Amino acid sequence: MQQQTPPAKKPRLKKHFFLQLDSWIDSTLWNAGFRAAEIWEDVTIFFRRFRVRGWKRLVVEILGEGMTWGTVGAVLMLALALPAFEETQKDWRNHGDFAVTFLDRYGNVIGHRGIIHENSVPIDELPDHLIKAVLATEDRRFFQHFGIDFLGLARAMNENARAGGVVQGGSTLTQQLAKNLFLTNERSLERKIKEAFLALWLEANLSKKEILSLYLDRAYMGGGTFGAAAASQFYFGKAITEVNLAEAAMLAGLFKAPAKYAPHVNLPAARARANEVLTNMVQGGIMTEGQVLAARRNPASVIDRDEAEAPDFFLDWAFEEVQRIGARLPQHTLVVRTTIDTGLQAAAEAAVESSLREYGEGYRVKQGSLVMIENGGAVRAMVGGRDYGESQFNRATRALRQPGSSFKIYTYSLAMENGYTPETMVTDAPISWGNWSPKNYGNGYAGRMTMQTALAKSINTIPVRLAKEKLGIDNIMKQAKLFGVETPIRKDVTIPLGTSEMTVMDQATAYAVFPAGGYQARRHGIEQILNYNGDVLYDFQRDEPPAERVLSETAAKYMNQMLTTIPYAGTARRAAVDGVLTAGKTGTTQAYRDAWFCGYTGNYTAAVWFGNDDYTSSNNMTGGSLPAMTFKKLMDYAHQGIEIRPIPGVETPMPEREKTKPVVTAADGETDPLPDLVRPRSLSAEATRQLRDIGRMLKEAEPLKAEPEKMAARG
Repeated sequence: MQQQTPPAKKPRLKKHFFLQLDSWIDSTLWNAGFRAAEIWEDVTIFFRRFRVRGWKRLVVEILGEGMTWGTVGAVLMLALALPAFEETQKDWRNHGDFAVTFLDRYGNVIGHRGIIHENSVPIDELPDHLIKAVLATEDRRFFQHFGIDFLGLARAMNENARAGGVVQGGSTLTQQLAKNLFLTNERSLERKIKEAFLALWLEANLSKKEILSLYLDRAYMGGGTFGAAAASQFYFGKAITEVNLAEAAMLAGLFKAPAKYAPHVNLPAARARANEVLTNMVQGGIMTEGQVLAARRNPASVIDRDEAEAPDFFLDWAFEEVQRIGARLPQHTLVVRTTIDTGLQAAAEAAVESSLREYGEGYRVKQGSLVMIENGGAVRAMVGGRDYGESQFNRATRALRQPGSSFKIYTYSLAMENGYTPETMVTDAPISWGNWSPKNYGNGYAGRMTMQTALAKSINTIPVRLAKEKLGIDNIMKQAKLFGVETPIRKDVTIPLGTSEMTVMDQATAYAVFPAGGYQARRHGIEQILNYNGDVLYDFQRDEPPAERVLSETAAKYMNQMLTTIPYAGTARRAAVDGVLTAGKTGTTQAYRDAWFCGYTGNYTAAVWFGNDDYTSSNNMTGGSLPAMTFKKLMDYAHQGIEIRPIPGVETPMPEREKTKPVVTAADGETDPLPDLVRPRSLSAEATRQLRDIGRMLKEAEPLKAEPEKMAARG
């Protein structure tokens, strides 16, 4: 039998292929590495030619480090510059085309806003001595620098160091214009950084003449006037082109502190400041002493003005309202009848200022703000800060501060809507929400109590427990929005204790819901807008929708019953208005940074805040102290000679204030003693010393002897 031979095996092509591929990869990588090493060697040999030794190497190292840090600095500068340059996207040149004359509630003119009412005079037509006075005082090197004057800054720092305080500012005129056009007067590093970048932007986009012209037209000059042209008419009754050297020096002196040196308020201070301006002109080599001598001997005088100071913080806010409403109006040259009551406005300003003068130093607090709303929504008074001339930043409408326990009304009112009553029993006991465990003031717990007692004593655990177990954070946020809070509320488990920032205007609007019986407050500052022919273009009562109910009648009644106990047996006994049923809630934030009292009667609602612009802590100031006292000062005045309206749902007689101090379980208790009254200094220590020295020399001086000729004549 023939044996069959097996078939021949096929070559393993795949195996050979992968062997070849592996060989190619190895050789390619080896060649690539070898070639890279050759290239690196060539590069190294090439750069060896540039190696330096000795002192030259030190220079190269420094330059290299400088380039590295310069690149890092450039990236950082760009990151810092972007927020500043975003401000330039606004209508900064025109600020809208509105020209508005404002009237108070009785029809009296109280101020103007919008485009310049006095025709802006071209810079070439302004008096030469006015330009020289401004530059000598505000920026002597204006035409030499590019927006930031490093030499001037160094000189100012040196003078301040020698004087041991701030006696000179380092900001250029361009930086001041940047602040006026784009920023606020808030003292912060962020604002100074923005100011510097915006100054550079202005210098790159405008000529020196345009910058100077804008500065003279936009600066606040006191007396409710903006711009040198308006100030000249207001103070001297003449066009800016007609002012003499003495008047020009007085105007130039206003840029630093218009409220302090306004001549219709303090003429001696204005003349002293004008004399400093004349001295600056001589020291700067702009004029000689002989040229300014006549102005020194014959200082400027101002025309008599008996009118009250303009409510500038209110006017700024009202102008924003006009711009919002005016977007749908056919005309922009308008007469606006506002809701402001100048009598109540003066009383509100006096209440805030007197409180700060009496107790500000003791409490280590420097600022306050207030909003007062009449039942029906009309804003009758607004205090945005102590001094509009020093800072135009409106702390009543723009400052965001934590409300503390004054926020608890939103949680409690929502609880009333969900079936709770003032007599519902709740438990004050430890509670945790995630990693957060809120504590009461004093770290104690009182156990079972009514809702009314919990609110009166401002127990912290109760609103947190309600929010966590019954109500929910989202519903509390919605409740605040329904009450008229416009500031976005931060969603956080801590908001029942008032950690989300709000404005004073928000709080006044929300609390005004209670005396309205649960209806929207419909806060407004404008009653009517008319054109110059007297045609009514807008009427609040006609053109705005009626108030909607945001709190049921029952819930509003319960809230009023609880809130009326706080000024008499709770944390705000210093707020009770004499002879008028009062309701409200105190608020104090962590580290005593903010102190609030928000309260109301049947006639008016007011929210009062005290604190510091730089967020520093006060000296244990609570909402039941200075804010409550300021509320009472204003309300005692406001309720004189008017019909007292009841608070809806409260039919019991006005309670008597407790004479014994209650147990305080919240930081906003008012049982803390007031600090000692501090008498404000009317003269500086240096002025007092000099006057004493003069008096001593007069006492020690020898009596004057009559001249012999005169003695003979008498004989």
